[in-house]
Amino acid sequence: MKVVVFGLRGFPDVPGGVESHCQELYPRLINHGFEITVITRSKYIKNSEYQGVKMRHLWTFSSSKLETIFHSFISSFYAKFIGADVVHIHGIGSGLVVPICKLLGMKVVVTNHGPDYDRGKWGRIAKWLLRTGEKYATKYADCNIYISRVIVDINKKINPSVSFSLIPNGISKVEYETSIDKQLSTLRKYDLENKKYIVSVARFVPEKGLHHLVNISNTLKENGLELVLIGDSDHTSTYSERLKENAKKAGVTLTGYLKGEELQSVFKNAAQFVLPSYHEGLPISLLEAMSYNLPIVASDIPANKEIALPEICYFKSGDEGSLVDSILKVDVLEEQIDLKTIYSDLSSKYNWDEIADNVGLIYSGLEKRV
Repeated sequence: MKVVVFGLRGFPDVPGGVESHCQELYPRLINHGFEITVITRSKYIKNSEYQGVKMRHLWTFSSSKLETIFHSFISSFYAKFIGADVVHIHGIGSGLVVPICKLLGMKVVVTNHGPDYDRGKWGRIAKWLLRTGEKYATKYADCNIYISRVIVDINKKINPSVSFSLIPNGISKVEYETSIDKQLSTLRKYDLENKKYIVSVARFVPEKGLHHLVNISNTLKENGLELVLIGDSDHTSTYSERLKENAKKAGVTLTGYLKGEELQSVFKNAAQFVLPSYHEGLPISLLEAMSYNLPIVASDIPANKEIALPEICYFKSGDEGSLVDSILKVDVLEEQIDLKTIYSDLSSKYNWDEIADNVGLIYSGLEKRV
């Protein structure tokens, strides 16, 4: 069976939750005997193959408003051209082309990574298009995959009879052990001290709530903690520029996007991980923090709470006083809770091998349908 994938920028090591999801998933599905081709956006990826997954690159506009929808439109026709049996579309913005894929005679699976129309960066027309893409997916796709119960509940209201599978993101295992020398080199590069900083990983967009961390950074410093923000914006915006300007004024460490040993080094030596977001599907960065056994402080939005961390790990979303209190209670958290055991118990629920098995069953089921 030939499966063609689009809706993402590409992989490996392209920032973004959808991209990380696909990087973990599709090499595993190659081992299930499927032929996988990912249609990438050419400005992000140049490699022609990754761990058996074929890459085909198509141009698209460098615009946050046009990039996804135009790329998805041309990808739907290209998928048919290269002989796709199944197209697997990621994200509700790309859901707009589900009817086209069906008219072209292909089976369609859509993974809904979250209600993107809730993001503050979108205007009224963009929100309408995203909602329409979500509606088309629930109505026309052969199967919808939702990564969290929160997303299931939203879409059952749109279409109570929607055919869906609940398959979450997974926890990525650390593939290699970064040497002490490399860790120390990375800490020196960013002027950090072991266990003397908190880290947050996110795109610089309003719904990630990073401005709250910048606002409390002086209070954190008074308590012996530096703030490190890993990430950037995909497209320059007023918000991202203001966030970086305010962060620099406050002495916050901005690393940009990190990967490989540098990312591992910063995670390994952090005192804790903080995620103050307003909007998530099922946050891969939070799951990644669990793989390092980091104490976690996260906003109490439904997608974060679905991971079912101990209640002490959550703070009231948007409340900077609650955020500070939760960060400064980490010592109490570590005294009261065996995080390593809790994370180990949760990891069985977020296992990438099992996730690939479940997606493979969906593909196989579509192959048997006439």
